[in-house]
Amino acid sequence: MSLSDLEGAGFDVRTVNHAAAVLTSDFAEPLGELCGVLLDFQIADTELIRGGGGEAESTQRLRRSLTEQKWIKRNIVIRKTVDDIERAAISHEIDHVRRTDKGAIALEIEWNNKDPFFDRDLENFQRLHSEGAISVGIIVTRGEALQDRMVQIVEASAINHGVRGFGDLEQFDLRPTDRQRRMVRAEGDGFVEDWARRFVQDKFGSATTHWNKLIERIERGVGNPCPLLLIGIPASLIYQDRLPRPED
Repeated sequence: MSLSDLEGAGFDVRTVNHAAAVLTSDFAEPLGELCGVLLDFQIADTELIRGGGGEAESTQRLRRSLTEQKWIKRNIVIRKTVDDIERAAISHEIDHVRRTDKGAIALEIEWNNKDPFFDRDLENFQRLHSEGAISVGIIVTRGEALQDRMVQIVEASAINHGVRGFGDLEQFDLRPTDRQRRMVRAEGDGFVEDWARRFVQDKFGSATTHWNKLIERIERGVGNPCPLLLIGIPASLIYQDRLPRPED
């Protein structure tokens, strides 16, 4: 599996600071593992809508798949000593690190955080690379086409589940706030279209982590000179699902 396989499957892929050369020459096996995990990855449309706190189910599955391939969470500590006396220690927690005898790769998944998390990740990669702790930094986020089509995907899923008003959203474990109720037109015709647009604005808005927000940072040079691999999850990974009915 390679980056060209990801591109062929619709993923957004961008490499910076010779990351492609470093990965293919020194980290071919880990790169193949990552590409294989991503090519097997799918997200149910209902997962985009379902309520509940904490990390998204899809992100949890992706993390488990990476961990099974030895891309594990690590806390990397860089200590500065002067005359055998420790003067400073900086700790960097990374979601997934893959070590080999050639070095280490760091990977962060930013499915749906506030977009300043990109600055944190890229600046961490920059520091870790400058200290020789990692060779490449990788960020996986929502792709451009997925972000652009999110309203359509959410609307189609709601229609598929017979949503005609706020009461029908209970099947997704959603409890809209009073503010959200006031912002959406009355139930019936037009409800789903209006609700889907408002829902996506609230949950997957332009100020959250997605491809274009990541590229803005890259074009400003955030993270330089660390070699970087950027991957955007495509809309083609989303499939239509049915929620279980009480009688099932």
